[in-house]
Amino acid sequence: MIAADAVVRQELASDVVLVNQISEYIVGAGGKRLRPLMALLCARAAGAPAGGDHVLGSIIIEFIHTATLLHDDVVDGSGQRRGRSTANAVFGNSASVLVGDFLYSRAFQMMVRLGQPRIMAIMADATNVIAEGEVLQLMNAGDAGTTESRYLDVIYRKTARLFEAGAQIAAVISGAEPIIESALAAYGKHLGNAFQLVDDSLDYLGDPAKRGKNVGDDLAEGKPTLPVIYAIQHGTEAQRALLQRAINEGGLDDLGAVISAIETAGGLEYTARLAQGEADQALAALEPLPESVHKEALKKLAAFAVKRSF
Repeated sequence: MIAADAVVRQELASDVVLVNQISEYIVGAGGKRLRPLMALLCARAAGAPAGGDHVLGSIIIEFIHTATLLHDDVVDGSGQRRGRSTANAVFGNSASVLVGDFLYSRAFQMMVRLGQPRIMAIMADATNVIAEGEVLQLMNAGDAGTTESRYLDVIYRKTARLFEAGAQIAAVISGAEPIIESALAAYGKHLGNAFQLVDDSLDYLGDPAKRGKNVGDDLAEGKPTLPVIYAIQHGTEAQRALLQRAINEGGLDDLGAVISAIETAGGLEYTARLAQGEADQALAALEPLPESVHKEALKKLAAFAVKRSF
């Protein structure tokens, strides 16, 4: 991770002052760095030596993820992320979108340097699916009739697909056998699904000081996530009407009542069960890998994804 952080700063360098300013602001925000950590562990578990090309591969994933965050915050009108003002709130929407484009293009420059067409193909497909996921989420916004199936499709495209691609390119860079590559890709997919399910639960029970976002941000934006979708389907008639109105209209006027309805109807419990199921599938996917400290760390990462409170 120390090597990866050094690569981040090196690859963010630009002759354009504003790019450097926003890049430094993003790096300073910190974050869990879960995606590059996963990619590094996958590569080492697949037999890569320390300090190999997989370090660059892990940063490709982080840059694409960061680019999506910059664009998301503009689309959502978000003012806070990781406990401080978003880049768009500080530098403006135009600058944030354009620096997001810089990060995307820099990630593909890095892929070219790796010199493996399969990595380019995997990441080209992944970024396209991610873009589709963002559009699908936009289509679902304000729609209280969004189904669980539509929601799960969005979180796979928007979140889990990048985890999946990161784990897969780690295997490719490591020269792993096809069975190991498939196993790691499956691990990344299920880890990503678990991570997003928990993230969406934390919107209704997380500590803003730890999470860096306010409770109810998804609700304010009219995003129908699984805790709400389940509660609408299984709550009382009064709860259903309350939740449908909250999603259709957005805003936080009834946040306390909404959280109570979600909890009473079992929305948070159901989402937690699905997240644990995804984590269990991630663990099962690791079976073909040889035993190592890195495989054990991947297991712990899956446990962290569902037990975290931020």
